[in-house]
Amino acid sequence: MEFADVKKWIIFFLGILCAIIIANALSNLIMEYTAITGWLNFVVSFVLYAVFFFFILYLLEKLLGIEFFGFGRT
Repeated sequence: MEFADVKKWIIFFLGILCAIIIANALSNLIMEYTAITGWLNFVVSFVLYAVFFFFILYLLEKLLGIEFFGFGRT
C-alpha cells in the first residue's frame, strides 16, 4: 500500500471521528437545554445526532475536499 493510500485512510477516519465527537456534543447540549426525558429523549437525541453527523461530514467534504461517501465517483 502506498503512502498516499494510507494518508487517505487516516484522514477518512479522523474526519469520521471529528464528526462523531462534534455531533454527539451538539445533540447532548440541545437535549440538556430542552430537558426532554424518557423514550422521547432517545428518539430526538438519535435524530439530532444523525442530522448533525451527516451535516458535518457534508461540510468536511465541501470545505476540505475529503470524500467520505463517494461510492466510486471519480
